[in-house]
Amino acid sequence: MPARRPSLRPTHLATAILLGLAVPGVVFAQDEASTSSAAHTLDTVNVTGSRIKRTDVEAALPITIIQRAEIEAQGISSAEQLLQQLNIATSGSDSLAANNSISPPGQADGRGNNGLSGANLRGQGADATLVLLNGRRVAAHGLGGQVVDLNSIPFQAIDRVEVLRDGASAMYGTDAIGGVINFITRSDYQGLSATLGADVTDEGGGNIYRVGLLGGVGDLDSDRWNVWLAWNHKKNEILTGKDRDFTNSFRPDRGLSPDSRGGPFATIGSGAGTLINGNLTDPLGGGPQNWVNIADLPGGIGCENAGDLMGPYANEIWDYPTFRYACAWDYGRARTLQQASETNQLIGRFTFNISDRHQFYIEAMGSEVESKRRFEALQFTTAIPSTTNPATAAGTLDPYPLNDLTRATYDMVYGALLGHFGPQANLIYGNPIAYRWRCYECGPRQYTTTTKAMRLMLGLDGSIGNWNYTTGLSRSSSKAESVLTNGFVFTAPLKEMLRTGLINPFLLPGQSQTPEALAALESISADGTQLYSGETTTTTFDATFTGSLGFGLWAKDDVQAAFGAEWRREEYEFTGPALWDSTMYPTTGGSAWIYQAAGDANNYMTGKARNVKAVYAEFLVPVLDSLNATISGRYDDYDGFGGTFNPKYSFKWQPVDWLAFRGSYSTGFKVPDFAKLFRGTTESPSIGAGVDIADPATCPGGDPDASEAGCENIYPTILTGGNPNLKPEESEQRSIGVVFAPTSNFNVSVDWWEIERLATVRSTTLRELKDNYDIFRENWIRDASGNVVQIDQRYVNTGGTLTRGIEVDANLRGELAGGNWNIHFNGNYLDQYKTKTLETSPWSADQVGSYTQWGILPIEWKHTLSVGWAKGDWAHTLTQVYRDGYKDWVPRAISRGALDPADLPNYDPDVDEYITYNYSVSWTGMEGLKATFGIRNLLNTDPPFTVAYLDYGGGSGWEPRVADPRGRAFNLVLEYKFF
Repeated sequence: MPARRPSLRPTHLATAILLGLAVPGVVFAQDEASTSSAAHTLDTVNVTGSRIKRTDVEAALPITIIQRAEIEAQGISSAEQLLQQLNIATSGSDSLAANNSISPPGQADGRGNNGLSGANLRGQGADATLVLLNGRRVAAHGLGGQVVDLNSIPFQAIDRVEVLRDGASAMYGTDAIGGVINFITRSDYQGLSATLGADVTDEGGGNIYRVGLLGGVGDLDSDRWNVWLAWNHKKNEILTGKDRDFTNSFRPDRGLSPDSRGGPFATIGSGAGTLINGNLTDPLGGGPQNWVNIADLPGGIGCENAGDLMGPYANEIWDYPTFRYACAWDYGRARTLQQASETNQLIGRFTFNISDRHQFYIEAMGSEVESKRRFEALQFTTAIPSTTNPATAAGTLDPYPLNDLTRATYDMVYGALLGHFGPQANLIYGNPIAYRWRCYECGPRQYTTTTKAMRLMLGLDGSIGNWNYTTGLSRSSSKAESVLTNGFVFTAPLKEMLRTGLINPFLLPGQSQTPEALAALESISADGTQLYSGETTTTTFDATFTGSLGFGLWAKDDVQAAFGAEWRREEYEFTGPALWDSTMYPTTGGSAWIYQAAGDANNYMTGKARNVKAVYAEFLVPVLDSLNATISGRYDDYDGFGGTFNPKYSFKWQPVDWLAFRGSYSTGFKVPDFAKLFRGTTESPSIGAGVDIADPATCPGGDPDASEAGCENIYPTILTGGNPNLKPEESEQRSIGVVFAPTSNFNVSVDWWEIERLATVRSTTLRELKDNYDIFRENWIRDASGNVVQIDQRYVNTGGTLTRGIEVDANLRGELAGGNWNIHFNGNYLDQYKTKTLETSPWSADQVGSYTQWGILPIEWKHTLSVGWAKGDWAHTLTQVYRDGYKDWVPRAISRGALDPADLPNYDPDVDEYITYNYSVSWTGMEGLKATFGIRNLLNTDPPFTVAYLDYGGGSGWEPRVADPRGRAFNLVLEYKFF
């Protein structure tokens, strides 16, 4: 009996969804003929998430397809901008704005991948979201070795982007827990076109410029070959906190104030053997004081007049009564809001039709991205160096001495203290002055990271009899290097300069360091020193065969099958200068070599590699004409972890022409990446690192308070790094949905989903270790006397996450005033987000709608609503982007019951929603030319205010996981096709 072919009959459902995939009105006007044809002739196509070609793209899988026309209509110029528009993409620390920490790559809060933009679907993390280029893998970013860098994706050649909103471990591998993003380039191209684009902000800073070329020759039908090449150059200019008013953090009436005592006019600290040899008693009844800025003393000039970005320290908000006379510095305002970067991308493809049934192709891609991560100037924290621990002494900066060079300044400081506090036993003239000071003269700190990525792909596709096949061999790599390019200085000569008093930390506005001091600082600059470098490489061979099995059940269509195999080799290495190793060089390495640079020597690893072998199968079973079931499974064998089988079951039931139901269940298995497994242990001193720690065994909460016994500051070493004993993560994914399309002009789909993930691998934050001391007691490592000497923040298998939500997508189209209009709505409701601290722990309370310090911010509702209208040569699109509000972080004093929120006149525990509008208009009235003008953030809406500050979040009074700091921006894209 001859094999039965899949039915190609058009339905309301098929027609509506195919039209709905072309979201903006511009598509309906300019591609009406081709769209209409597609609605009546449904060719079999491959869809991300399945190996079997099919026609039922409208209901087989919950998938979002973004066509190039929509990308252009929105003025989107990069993969990162595209992800920020997707509601399924979680509000996480994955963009160049949110990814702004100083920490080394892959450590601590997870924001240390210099210049990296990641894709994070459904809150599962960028390392659990699979990013594909033309259906196949690309190498992870060279530094962290965990996440594909979206900046390496060749955007000029993108034809469409398919986002699979479902787990896909059974088809693509175990790291597709959150979903799959498949960037699909043009398969062939003839002609020559050029693109120019500018995206300029209304308030200045953060401008984006791009230029691209695309050219191709050869007709596959007549010549049997085609070759094309695309090049793109993009430049992102820096945007700093000073460029935007909303970054002002001195708003104590709302509960926000910087928690930093190091400004350009130093705040005086206390310590044994220093001028303040302990606490000073405040004669005005303020209790003991151990951090004092003379500008803030009664009769002083005031903190706000003492230096740039300075203001009074709000000790009531932070509940540090001993800091009553300290000054704060708005270091969030000095930080970068958008990193400066420059990108060059090149991709080409040669395709040759061997015959009518066999096609060979070669695809090559290369990119170079240079990013500049800029931070606030160095903060110097001084103390009497240890006389018993040379390693600690080598990294400790010396306090301000009393000598002939410093006497006038020293006497000024001492006189101000004496004038307010009076003679006290702990105020000892002649002792050096301990202080915290911001070295403006050093300049802002900056890491420059250059990342070079490539992929070479050889493929052979075709058919043998009634079976199709596809094979491919690829090798991809990402090599990155970070270099210190501003603001860092060598420690040993710095210590000598401070010991002699050559540097004066008590200069007021209008005063300056001596020429000798400036020349000395210039001479000890560490500019040009390599921080670290890393490289990842992925080599893959795969082969898949698909076709009909020649029999069916009770439906008229045959059972379809796909069988495949994959071999993959993953490699990673991470290295850098030996002097970052403070263990090998305890008195000359690490921070004793270059002050406060985030060297990562203990995490160096020579090349690590593992092989992954996999086989997979997929069966599309038409049970009835109205009911299809898909059964798939994949067996992976990982070096070092053994084998794992992960199935996926899905169905589609279409009882009537205009209604379909779908659902799926799958499991996932994710092995830890090389960095989390094999990186060494980094021992970082906490003194001078800007963190405040007390022993939580004697001081619940672990926050120091000199007025309470047992809450004294302690300075243990912080341990971070890999853990070779990590276990794989496991997951279960479930979804069920409905697609409703009563006419070809209207459709709506609703999908419920749930992901349960266990044994998740992550590092613990200091805040977690403080707040959960009973659970993490063993992480506080003590000496024989019971003193905390180390805090272990290395990677561990924690309990897991439980995430659940509902996605809604709707399209409505029609005709008006001689043109075509379209309304598209896409929303994501996050119903539940729970975590476990340990595997044996119960699930936490639901965190949806509440602030989280690191990782994802689980806001309850996100949507985009676009309205498009097109007629003739003109097409207009207006889009609303909505991000829900949430419960804000609670300031320290309020959470401890030390401050009544009613005492803050403008305090609000809730963060407002963030709503922006984008408008674009396209014109094609000149042959070969397409012009698109747009305004992003039409109303210039500022990010909503939040009290979360840099130590407890990513922004300075705003949340980069939700908002775009650029404000209103005007973008113009000109695309001209020469032939």
